[in-house]
Amino acid sequence: MTVSVFLELVEIKAKIASVWPFLLGMLFVQANFHQLNWGVSLLFFVAMVLFNMAVDINDNYQDYTKAGNQAAEWKKHTNIIGVHHLAVPRIFALMASLATVAGVIGLYLVWRTGWPLLVMGVFCFLVGYLYAGGPRPLSGTPTGEFFAGFTMGYMIMLITVYLNLYQTSAFTWGLMARVLLASGIAVMAIAALLLANNICDADEDLSLDRKTIVYYLGKQRSLWLFASFYVVGYLSLVASVMIGDLPKWSLLALLSMPVITRNVVGLFRVQVKKETFILAVRSLAVLALVTVVAELLGVWLG
Repeated sequence: MTVSVFLELVEIKAKIASVWPFLLGMLFVQANFHQLNWGVSLLFFVAMVLFNMAVDINDNYQDYTKAGNQAAEWKKHTNIIGVHHLAVPRIFALMASLATVAGVIGLYLVWRTGWPLLVMGVFCFLVGYLYAGGPRPLSGTPTGEFFAGFTMGYMIMLITVYLNLYQTSAFTWGLMARVLLASGIAVMAIAALLLANNICDADEDLSLDRKTIVYYLGKQRSLWLFASFYVVGYLSLVASVMIGDLPKWSLLALLSMPVITRNVVGLFRVQVKKETFILAVRSLAVLALVTVVAELLGVWLG
């Protein structure tokens, strides 16, 4: 397996969806508590990236192994395992190795920081596996967008906040709710990315017996839901600034609205995976960049 194939297998371009909430968590802690625990945070970052890679490999592995004979052409020409003639046992071994290393690091962090991390970590591991694994994968149900957005956008940020505050009494239910609000823009953008993918893959998903939310709402209503995700994300950002959890400089992220609007309109016009799904990817990248830069300015300038 070449490096380029490996990076495609682990969907390296999509890693921004996990790195972004991690950075938001670090900035949230610095802005509100003025302390960072770099040691455990960096260990978590490594475990998070490794596990995210394992999840993406598992997605491809499960799709390939579960596809029946009627999907032979799809396996051969679309799924990366079939396209590059990768050995299925080796793919499984790679996936298991990455997940195991991530799990070992996670257990060490639990030992260092306490049981709340175990609860959050087990939840993330379960969602990571069940998203494509199990008898009824979450990715093929109407709940896929919720679990992807909530787990990556919120739980990664929440774990990051916890790891920096575990030695204090600041980590409370109230703080968890505040983190949920502050992570709203990431939650919604990640959910929108998955929804855009499902909108573009609506016909293919149906042939593979996947009944996503698009199956139930139809494309037009799904497109309006897609657009509303960004609206909710921006509103959560503004609300978090208003209650003082995010610095006022964070409102600079609103300058991205024209770009996001243009990308949303583009998907409304054409829903073709190879042509317009990239618009949702660009929206995620733009929002990640502007929110991190804006919040970083807020931390630096006060």
